[in-house]
Amino acid sequence: MRKKILVTGADGQLGKTIKELYSNNNLELDFIFVGKTELDITNQNKVDTYFHNNKFDYCINCAAYTNVEQAEKTPKVAYKINAEGVMNLAHKCLENDIVLIHISTDYVFDGEKEEPYTINDITNPINEYGKSKLEGEKHIQQILAKYFIIRTSWLYSKKYGNNFYKFIVNKANTVKELSITTEQTGCPTDTVSLSSYIINLIDKNDKSFGLYHFCDKKAMTWYAFAKQILLENNLNHKTNLIKTDNYRTFARRPKNSVLAN
Repeated sequence: MRKKILVTGADGQLGKTIKELYSNNNLELDFIFVGKTELDITNQNKVDTYFHNNKFDYCINCAAYTNVEQAEKTPKVAYKINAEGVMNLAHKCLENDIVLIHISTDYVFDGEKEEPYTINDITNPINEYGKSKLEGEKHIQQILAKYFIIRTSWLYSKKYGNNFYKFIVNKANTVKELSITTEQTGCPTDTVSLSSYIINLIDKNDKSFGLYHFCDKKAMTWYAFAKQILLENNLNHKTNLIKTDNYRTFARRPKNSVLAN
């Protein structure tokens, strides 16, 4: 029997990657992709109506507020989407026996650990974005039994969205020097890798529900990642990368957010 899958937040980089890779797939999977216009997960009435009118086996929640800096200034907006919106989806998934696959973040940790973070490590987010995402996780765990919470890190697409990868490529063509921090270490994760992992869970009918970490395997600083991007795109001669350990942002960020898969 073919499985029907709802993908929320389909206008983001992960949703667009899933759509490109799998909307016309040879698997027994049918996808419905919805952005905020079609389904605002923060509007409970619209969520109720949408799930009443449509039947699904899985819901992949890619909808999220991901502006870390702005979340610090307007946390209510982040919580509305990352916590309350997720709670709305969790209730509908429970009522309709839908497996929820939810994307979370490495920013639920404080970054003080020297080794990679495991799923058993204590969470302690140090910014509003991380706190709002952790609240979303807790709602799912309190409401549902059939769920996959997938924490990932430094997510980027080479084609879609606004992300570090595309920022470096664009800047390399316009500026002579780029100062990139060496203060933070993580695992850059391609949306193609994460998309494949998610679809594999569905295709093999995995029932090992719970909390997971998934990221590409190579840990590096933002500076090292920028260097890799320039080399990959043959742009290393275009701009001069400068290491900085004095990179300041409005939101605090974990120094180490490497995840153990």
